[in-house]
Amino acid sequence: MVDIKQRILEVLKSGHLMSLGTIDDGGVWVADVIYIFDDDLNIFWMSAPDCRHSKAIEKNNLVSGSITISNKSKEDNFGIQFSGKAERLEGMRFDLVIKHLSKRGYKIPPKPMDILDGDFWYKLKLDFIDLIDEKNFGFDKKKIDLKK
Repeated sequence: MVDIKQRILEVLKSGHLMSLGTIDDGGVWVADVIYIFDDDLNIFWMSAPDCRHSKAIEKNNLVSGSITISNKSKEDNFGIQFSGKAERLEGMRFDLVIKHLSKRGYKIPPKPMDILDGDFWYKLKLDFIDLIDEKNFGFDKKKIDLKK
């Protein structure tokens, strides 16, 4: 039997960019951001506070997004779609710096350093996840409700 959470973690580990959907007075907006995640399936990214998606989150923290691993013709579809609540975090968060630099292939500094340069960390606490895993489930999405 296929472990749904493990397949979701595979998507999170394999992906690089997340398409983040927000809404503001101008309508819906999607921004691609480099993400990292934790064992509780929270997703983190850094962005400038004056970016459209950052401003939108300050007014309406409900967001959605997707991470797609498959991107070639005739390749099995594999990815996730999700929704939840986003928030801006305060502070440098060296734990996130380590994960972020590691994901991007940079050396980990021996002591805490500030890579934010005016940006902030954001956290997305997921409420729902749809797993798209054509190899194991065809076109039948597997849904997880994390609000329970």
